[in-house]
Amino acid sequence: MENLNQLIRDAGIVGAGGAGFPSYAKLLEGANLLIINGAECEPLLYTDFSILESKLQRVVYGAERVLDAGNIKKALLTVKSHTAHRLGLTDGEALSDRISVKVLPGVYPIGDEIALIYESSGRIVKPGKLPITEGVMVYNVETVYNIAKAVDGGYPVVSKWVTIGGDIDKPTVVRVPVGARVADILDALNIRVDENHTVIDGGPSMGRVINHRNASIKKNTKAILVLPNDIEAVRTKKINVKMSIGRAATACCQCTRCTDMCPRHLLGYPLEPHKMVRSAMQVAEVDPKIVLSATLCSSCGICETLACPQGISPREVIANYKGLLAKNKMRYTADSAEVLPEREYRKVSSDRWKRALGISKFDKIPERVLRMYFDRVELSLSQHIGAPSVPIVKNGDTVKKGDVIAKSADGLSVPLHASIDGVVTVYPCDKIMIEKVN
Repeated sequence: MENLNQLIRDAGIVGAGGAGFPSYAKLLEGANLLIINGAECEPLLYTDFSILESKLQRVVYGAERVLDAGNIKKALLTVKSHTAHRLGLTDGEALSDRISVKVLPGVYPIGDEIALIYESSGRIVKPGKLPITEGVMVYNVETVYNIAKAVDGGYPVVSKWVTIGGDIDKPTVVRVPVGARVADILDALNIRVDENHTVIDGGPSMGRVINHRNASIKKNTKAILVLPNDIEAVRTKKINVKMSIGRAATACCQCTRCTDMCPRHLLGYPLEPHKMVRSAMQVAEVDPKIVLSATLCSSCGICETLACPQGISPREVIANYKGLLAKNKMRYTADSAEVLPEREYRKVSSDRWKRALGISKFDKIPERVLRMYFDRVELSLSQHIGAPSVPIVKNGDTVKKGDVIAKSADGLSVPLHASIDGVVTVYPCDKIMIEKVN
């Protein structure tokens, strides 16, 4: 296990979606099940679908190496029903002696790690605990693909698969260098962003609004979406947070719909958004323990987009409490959780979720996977959860694709590699730019 662990770290592999957790830190003793997350929880995303469509055997190879290193008995490739249909996969289908397909229902947010583990294996990760406590390890499809490349050829993470979608003519999955500028990608695809549209890094539910003119692709970027300002998916990302929190305590009618529909609450987690909404921030600052269960929130957004009839954002309120708790290094843990019987009847279908976000008409399967090359990249030193990478190059240095340009910091961290050949400019504590010289 140590050999693969070190190989994963040296290759700079992190979770290819979500927060970008360094993958070596997940490879721990005690797992008996590997779950390969191909659920693509968010609508409009076809990144993992495209990898599975063209590189399924490489994903299987990478998963086999993880099974070998961790002495893990079996693995499940988890995909939603519509993805399975499009790929010609069936539930229980064997991809190898130890790897089989698990078809998931088309609901949101089924790709959330806690929901994914329960839906695919029946195991409940106790509140605040890690999946390994239930003998489970979870890796994203692209992460496993990157592990295969590292094992087979020693290749570090220097490129990224990304869905380019939304309100555009031809959604496309691109393979670009890590650090490719979003503006350059959009220009190459002849996509123009006007003042009536917003660009989002990630999915329409949990992604973040970016300034496409100065943003670049990171190792955990799954999608770049161009969406109209007047749809719910964008509106909820542009609310005035202070105003929302201020009016929450007075406008909330205590209907409990946010709690009734909360996916984590339905899994038996003691998270009750309606109580969080009525809690006073000033009181929580004095005694953070009263909002401790906020750390259990997955930030899926169902509470604000679908549940609340008053236009309140429980997600934003809880996010502020999570920040307060993180500052005080506090988190909720428990030794038990019991799935509520009504969970089965309160799942939110993917189609219903798309309608709630106002994005149904933008959901089109990309017709192509396009490999793109650029003469300039800007690589953020903060590519993952944990400590940013530390530059080991200086202004004017010439580097080759794959060279280490920033080493791992102390603690949870991985190195950063040059994604193109070129000359380096270092912006301390921020990024490293590489430009090709003609």
